[in-house]
Amino acid sequence: MKFKSNKAPIIYTQNNSVALIRGGKKYFDLLLQLITNAKHSIHIQTYIFSNDETGKKVTNALQIAVSRGVKVNLLVDGYASQDLSNAFTTQLKKSGINFRFFEPIFRNNHFYFGRRLHHKVVVIDANSALVGGLNIADHYNDLPGKPSWLDFALFVEGDVAQQLCVLCWKTWNGFALNTDTKKCEKVVKNFKIPLTNQVAVKMIRNDWVLRKNEISESYLNMFASSNKEITILCSYFFPGTKIRRQMAKAVQRGVTIKVVVAGLSDVMIAKYAERWLYDWLLRKGIEIYEYQKNILHAKVAVCDDHWMTIGSYNINDISAYASIELNLELTDANFCKEVRQTMEEIITNNCEKITSKKIKKATTIFKKIAHWSAYKCMRIVFYLFTFYFKQQN
Repeated sequence: MKFKSNKAPIIYTQNNSVALIRGGKKYFDLLLQLITNAKHSIHIQTYIFSNDETGKKVTNALQIAVSRGVKVNLLVDGYASQDLSNAFTTQLKKSGINFRFFEPIFRNNHFYFGRRLHHKVVVIDANSALVGGLNIADHYNDLPGKPSWLDFALFVEGDVAQQLCVLCWKTWNGFALNTDTKKCEKVVKNFKIPLTNQVAVKMIRNDWVLRKNEISESYLNMFASSNKEITILCSYFFPGTKIRRQMAKAVQRGVTIKVVVAGLSDVMIAKYAERWLYDWLLRKGIEIYEYQKNILHAKVAVCDDHWMTIGSYNINDISAYASIELNLELTDANFCKEVRQTMEEIITNNCEKITSKKIKKATTIFKKIAHWSAYKCMRIVFYLFTFYFKQQN
């Protein structure tokens, strides 16, 4: 059984190669290498871009690319990156980088929150791309004495990179209907992926304003059609009613569901709200693991060792309704099995399994009240984040 949608299905592209990139030094070394090797164009679109050590390294690499004649477009979210100074953004523009904030927060009497550009994507020459959960800031990099938060990205080369390039141009131009995307679509591919290495990949999005709920539907389909096992890494796990219903049904069919959430969190109210849901999850037979090594920021799910999704989408209503999200979905038994094994290693080596017994032992009446209050507060927050768009609709 699958969750039904009235929309035409998105088609997988076949001519792609993929690699899972763990956050930290490995990710930023690859990013800097891609920028250094770029010949024609670079698109970077991210939620957070910080003027810290990591941000400065990326900025310097982009400025050098511009000096070689590479066209660079840098789009950051107007809320999450609002701490960037005027001096910094002015210098970016003076160096030749095309810089823009995505719909900054209005600060007027209308109290408009605005959509959030939450996706994290880098596209190089319309031939290769990085898509995942990593922002450009020190938290996501390995620095002396400060290991990176746990996160992942997918490195892709092939046809889907052209689709990502088109999306970047459309996003850059505010999704205007007359956006010229020929500069992406007419790029001559530099390679043909051997058949034995090809992986089917498709780009999926969530943007409630533009009636895009492809990632939400993808998760519903995953739970509805799973047969054996689902493993999820999610940094702010706060599933809505539809997803919880499908999770419970999947477990009833005999599917093992493992959810890895943050043990340490950068947003404590979200962590408390998550813990209020633990009792329901455990009663439904869903396994919960808290990541202990550092803050978990990843957004990855693997189903039945043949399907996976990765990107910026958190399983909560902010991602579903208030943010622009981007994931890549792929089907490949060998690759998905490797990703699932990586997740199992994280569970074994860096996680604490949460049980009803542990919850009962560690939770006082005051903590229960705090968890319940956080849960209620988060529901209000989710409503406020979607209120503007509901009223406009």
